[in-house]
Amino acid sequence: MNAFTLHPNVYATGPANGLLRLLEQAWVREQTPGRGTLYIVSGYGAYNGGVRFYQTFRDHVRRGGRVVSVFAGSTSQRLTSRQLAEEMLKTGAQVHIISRKRVLHAKCYGSSAPSGERLIVSSGNFTGPGMSLNVEASLFVDPACTRQMGFTWQAAINSLLRQNWDIYRPSLADRTTPAWRLLYDEYARDVVLDETEETTLLITLSHADTARIQARQGTKAARGTQYFWLSRDCYGFFPPLVIRNRRGVKATFSCTVRMHYIDLDGYTDEACRVTFEAENNLDFRLGTGPLRYTRLAAKDDLAAISRVAEEEYELRIFRRGHPFYNHLRPYAINFIGHQGKKYGYVDNATFAGIIRESLPTVVLRPRP
Repeated sequence: MNAFTLHPNVYATGPANGLLRLLEQAWVREQTPGRGTLYIVSGYGAYNGGVRFYQTFRDHVRRGGRVVSVFAGSTSQRLTSRQLAEEMLKTGAQVHIISRKRVLHAKCYGSSAPSGERLIVSSGNFTGPGMSLNVEASLFVDPACTRQMGFTWQAAINSLLRQNWDIYRPSLADRTTPAWRLLYDEYARDVVLDETEETTLLITLSHADTARIQARQGTKAARGTQYFWLSRDCYGFFPPLVIRNRRGVKATFSCTVRMHYIDLDGYTDEACRVTFEAENNLDFRLGTGPLRYTRLAAKDDLAAISRVAEEEYELRIFRRGHPFYNHLRPYAINFIGHQGKKYGYVDNATFAGIIRESLPTVVLRPRP
């Protein structure tokens, strides 16, 4: 069925409330692994854009299917990252890079299978912010409609690749080819956080988030790992989740950030872990071990996680009844799960104005 969505969580004509859900529909729910081809065409590409689907791509290729991707590249601009290209190639996908001399600005996704052609036309790039953070519009065109208008992915891609443009195919076997010089490093020291990514994530805390914070040491309630459950729409809020799990059957992707706990006198966790459950509940988890036993947070309190640099964050807890709580709580408008837990985003400038502090609060220094 055709569908339109203005995301994140703004307007939708069907159950899919954003680009990520439309891609799940085309590549997971309506796709038989190993049959047909999955397609990506995007002007920008970054590692977190594909985190939800790397295992899907890998399984699809392993069972005999194909994944074809086309991205833009540049020697001077941050268009598509090496980390994304490497992971895509590791899944078995074809990767094409078009030099910015002919700027690729299209964003199209979909699949070709015996059941028909599925096409998603979107303003969202294959990046974390494009998937879940920026305000984007996406249109899903079903097989009946693509058949009626005579669209086929094979013809579209063939026509694209026949153009007299500088088109390259990176290979894992040789990292010295021109294709790799068109890709940027997401971990380069000169990467500066774009002001649109200077954002604060607000989440209401549940019993699962705070049970170990309220527990006394040595009690049954204190057992297990202390973390906050975050929304599955956090792809654009964290650095590349390039750490793959080595144990267990189901894939997870993680990264470490430097977390400054403002309520713990600015205590800094140098290796705070963020984990995405790629094949389980598709949620993000934020390790918050330093809060265990502190009783600094309880159910229905508000946590504010501010991104203040590429890998630097500040965490604050606002208890119910705190003067700032009532000003911040309305920004948490989207549900996480079905237990009433909510999340939302506010830009750092607005957040700083509400709490009457300048961000960053702590002095930032290079990570070791």
